[in-house]
Amino acid sequence: MIYFASDFHLGVNADRTSQERERQLVRWLDLIKKDAEAIYLVGDLFFWFEYKRAIPKGYVRFLGKLAEISDSGIPVYFFTGNHDMWMFNYFEEELGIKTYRQPIVTEIKGKTFFIGHGDGKGPNDYGYKRLKKVFASPICQWLFERLHPNFGIWLAEKWIAKSKGKQPVPPTFRTIEQEWIYQYANKKSTQVPADYFIFGHRHLPIDAVLENGNSRYINLGDWLFHNSYVAFDGTTIKHCFFESEREVVYGK
Repeated sequence: MIYFASDFHLGVNADRTSQERERQLVRWLDLIKKDAEAIYLVGDLFFWFEYKRAIPKGYVRFLGKLAEISDSGIPVYFFTGNHDMWMFNYFEEELGIKTYRQPIVTEIKGKTFFIGHGDGKGPNDYGYKRLKKVFASPICQWLFERLHPNFGIWLAEKWIAKSKGKQPVPPTFRTIEQEWIYQYANKKSTQVPADYFIFGHRHLPIDAVLENGNSRYINLGDWLFHNSYVAFDGTTIKHCFFESEREVVYGK
């Protein structure tokens, strides 16, 4: 079985505290490792800025479980999101987890997958797209690295808390035609003959056939509210939910 998940947002409290959600993720990883052939983590696991000689405090249980799974021979693949875009070599060097910073096209069990986090894709959201260029700038990263980790990580956490608000709320589903990443997948499907376009970022479990009538856009949802992930056995691909009461898939 191939598993996909995204948007854990460890460090942010929602339906559960961040520490409760971390323990829940460890239980989920213990469950899927029994039959996992590969695990794809598609961004926004936590906030991360990778100093050369310091790493953010926390997430020890989660990182240890990923190391255990990777060491057991199960391949784990990680795609940076907008919250962990400053991940560099730590996952690869310490955990043996391949890290991608751009979407990829890959074949899995005879099907073609287009996989990426999804931030900044599709029309609109121009403010974020401009901001992402700043954050992705090597100069900006070099300047931020000059800050002491105690201050730099504190500053980033304050920024995230301000953008999320004191209590994050579940996102609202638009009509499928209004979903920006769905629009992006439709456009991309004219260039890339993929069977499945897999994204995170939207925080909603979505499964919708694209306009070509063949490809499917699948958004993985999140673990702030839905505890959703996707399983693919070579024939069937479906959303699953772990210890969740919100078992709703949109767009079908």
